[in-house]
Amino acid sequence: MTLPASASIVRRSALTEAEALGCKIGHRLEVLTVLENAMKKSWLLLTVIVFCACCCAQEAVVAPNQNLILENIPPVPASIAEGADRYTQYRMAEMFGWHPQQRGILIGTRFGDTQQVHSVAMPMGARTQITFFADRVQDASYPRHTGNYFLFRKDVGGGEWYQIYRFDVASGAITLLTDGKSRNTEFAWSNRDDRIAYASTRRTGADLDFYVMNPSDKGSDKLLTRNQGGGWQAFDWSPDDRTLLAVEFVSINESHLWLVDVASGEESELTPRSSEKVFYTPVGFSRDGKGIYIVTDKDSDLAPAKRIP
Repeated sequence: MTLPASASIVRRSALTEAEALGCKIGHRLEVLTVLENAMKKSWLLLTVIVFCACCCAQEAVVAPNQNLILENIPPVPASIAEGADRYTQYRMAEMFGWHPQQRGILIGTRFGDTQQVHSVAMPMGARTQITFFADRVQDASYPRHTGNYFLFRKDVGGGEWYQIYRFDVASGAITLLTDGKSRNTEFAWSNRDDRIAYASTRRTGADLDFYVMNPSDKGSDKLLTRNQGGGWQAFDWSPDDRTLLAVEFVSINESHLWLVDVASGEESELTPRSSEKVFYTPVGFSRDGKGIYIVTDKDSDLAPAKRIP
């Protein structure tokens, strides 16, 4: 059967429209496929970003000191600080003093957070920790002639309010010798071991006065001189234990030497004052008691050791 010409035209037109519609549908399907793939990639990227953010958020960071004000400084991961600890956490040992009757020494070192007193009984011997405080032990020494006890100074609460203690070797008992509140400087042993001289802020809270005490008798502590300023320190006793060699530190460039009569507390300045600032560090009396060894930068760019007179 032969279709009329008009019917053929209609048929071809319908086929053309069907093909055009199919092309449009196919194009739209391709577009939808591309969009779907793009969305999948976007979701994958977003998931990775969120995961990384969560990981970063969960990583511990170093908490800054509360006294610091930080601006435009990103958090420091704790892992960086832990890696740096390999270079910053190291130990050193400081010699405190000789044992008066044996070949041993007292040293200061730390195996925890703070420096403590350790004993080394012989050359190349192992160290043995003696004190176990949360606060740092600043120094320690035996008397000149007996090893029954030693004295040490310890900080209180990190405020540099050093106190003097006695450690009895036989029992391990520790006795506080100072008031527990003032700042007390390094002490000097008398030649007979019956007294120490030291400076303390006990009277005013600021001025360092000289005190003398028998470490075996806490009640023997007595005020020797009233000083003005916070730079005083007793360094040595004369061979007859009648005179103290002391220093008054004014600044890093200036200090003055003094002699103190132990019986009367009378002080006499040993070094002259002038417009020129001179720094003196006392070493001690000569064995005969007629001279004093010092280190000074007077008339020198360096600081050689000298004897006066």
